[in-house]
Amino acid sequence: MRSKKIRRPKAKVGAPPGTLIHVGERKADSTQIRLIDYDENRVHETTLEKIAPALNFRDRASVTWLNIDGIHDIRIIEEIGRHFDVHSLVQEDILNTDHRPKLEEHVDFLFMVLKTLRADAAGEVHTEQVSIVLGKGFVLSFQEAQGDIFDKVRERIRSDKGRIRKMGPDYLAYALIDSIVDNYYLVLEEIGDRIEVLEEELLTRPSPNTAQKIHSFKREMILMRKAIWPLREVVGSLLRQEPLVREETRLYLRDLYDHTIQVIDTVESYRDIIAGLLDLYLTSLSNRMNEVMKVLTIIATIFIPLTFLAGVYGMNFHYMPELEWRWAYPAILAIMAALGVGMLVAFKRKGWF
Repeated sequence: MRSKKIRRPKAKVGAPPGTLIHVGERKADSTQIRLIDYDENRVHETTLEKIAPALNFRDRASVTWLNIDGIHDIRIIEEIGRHFDVHSLVQEDILNTDHRPKLEEHVDFLFMVLKTLRADAAGEVHTEQVSIVLGKGFVLSFQEAQGDIFDKVRERIRSDKGRIRKMGPDYLAYALIDSIVDNYYLVLEEIGDRIEVLEEELLTRPSPNTAQKIHSFKREMILMRKAIWPLREVVGSLLRQEPLVREETRLYLRDLYDHTIQVIDTVESYRDIIAGLLDLYLTSLSNRMNEVMKVLTIIATIFIPLTFLAGVYGMNFHYMPELEWRWAYPAILAIMAALGVGMLVAFKRKGWF
């Protein structure tokens, strides 16, 4: 996961509040609008090219879920806002993908900004912003890219699994948020496996590339923390919203709140582990350096007396009786060898190597 700088487009500078400009990377080739309208007895699912047909479902007693994949088309966002009475400031926030997770309370609806996580084939984690509008009888969800994480929610609606068809739009909003949190578990599990591999590498064959991996993990944890930590506030605030959130849904939101705390604890644990891995890596480098210095010191220490002897008998004085002795050369070599071996034995007994 690469760190992303917050950039404000030049067109936004000095523009009045509510000016609709897409801020962020375009992650879909085209905008796809999917509508699901359901109650306890039936399900109607379709793909729309325009928003106007969705108004036929708005005033019914059923639950209407309108999902938009690809938020770069400002015209569609503006049309949805006009038909569903979504304030222009909320539309502006939907188009700005740099927002932190939050919940805003409006007169007739609740607006939530969340972050999803996705790990690619290389293991790098990417974030995507999901905006949810919970109103009376409807839920609007906006995603940056197609191929989302809400397929299991759709399957539960189609097959009438669980109680989702018997509950209201507040339960649908809960199910969408719960899918996002469940996806956190999958991503964190994959990151946990990568951390174990990195830990094994650090203990067996650390390299300069290992330090780069550790720093990459640190950046990922920082960005994941920014994406997940505010979710606790969002779910906590959602528990207090009346009358859009009914009492029977609050029971599930409290369970979701507990899951959110578990995810946050896992992220914090991984941050501590990665910080420990960095310390372990630095300690490993220091130990390796100490081993090298110890070997060099032993070698230098052994050669100090040998160098002294070689220096003494390398002086060109005329009156040195040993120079005339026939066995002087082999004797000096023997003494030097004995000194070297003796010092090695002494160092070995002291446990220096």
